[in-house]
This record gives sequence, structure tokens and C-alpha cells, in this order.
Amino acid sequence: MMTADELKALQTPLKNRYKDDPAAAAVTLKAEGLLGGETLTCTVRSWKGPIEAGLHPAAGGDGSWACSGEMLLEALVACAGVTLKAVATAMSISLQGGTISAEGELDFRGTLGVSKEAPVGFKSIRLSFSLDSDASPEQLDKLVQLTERYCVIYQTLKSPAAITVERGE
Repeated sequence: MMTADELKALQTPLKNRYKDDPAAAAVTLKAEGLLGGETLTCTVRSWKGPIEAGLHPAAGGDGSWACSGEMLLEALVACAGVTLKAVATAMSISLQGGTISAEGELDFRGTLGVSKEAPVGFKSIRLSFSLDSDASPEQLDKLVQLTERYCVIYQTLKSPAAITVERGE
């Protein structure tokens, strides 16, 4: 298990570099999907291999493909989990385990064009932490608060980024 000092040793040179050269901190992350041939799917390349995403059963899929809405929730859980572990390490809070979960409500009438009043997208998302730790309730509250503050996916969902759409040649 990494200690607070080891984490600090890893991050201090980066923090110093970014303070001295803010442009060095600007990184572009990328994702790419390949459209399926005969199926209503899009295959996304990931670090663990290709992920074939398709329609959720509530939109006409058969459940055999990944759901992009669930992938969004998975990204939120993954980011919150990594952030929480890093913050716990920096705070010297010992975690014996725990669970992070996210769930969100969709009204599929919106995405299927059944109702113009129904929103397309999540109406709400709940992120929940169940932590196994000897830390005090106050320390755990601070840990979750700092996780919210520093979790990239959480903050992006909370205050959406500007998105542009273009059609390439």
C-alpha cells in the first residue's frame, strides 16, 4: 500500500512543474469509436480492449452490448474511487475496503422521441460511498468532500464542459 510520503514524492515534481509552467498541465484525453457493420453498435477502444456498446433494452437492445449510460456511471465510480484512494492516502486514512456505487434515472421517452417534454439524458445521478475504515466520521466526511472536489468526472457532470460537434470529411 502506498504511503502519504510516497504519493507526495510522486506528485510534488508534477505540482511544481505545473506551477512553473501551467501549460504543461493541459492534457488532451481522447476516445474513439468504430461503427458496427450490421449491428447497431459502436466499438470503443479502451485500455482493457475493445468495448462494444449498443442499445439498452429500454431503447430496443437485447442487453448483449455495453450501455453507454452505464459506462458513464462506471466512469464516475472509477474516477471517484481512484480519487478517494489518493485523497485517503494523502490524508493518511486507512481504508480496509469499501464500495462506491452510482445510479441514475433516465426517461427513455426522451431518447426515443416519444415525448418532447421528456429530457434526453439522466434526470438525476446518485453517488454513494460505503467505506470500511477506522477513521472518524468527521475524517470520512472530509474524505468524501475532497473526493467530490477533485474527481474529474464528478466535476464535469456537475458543471458540464463546453462540447462542440463537427462532422469530418
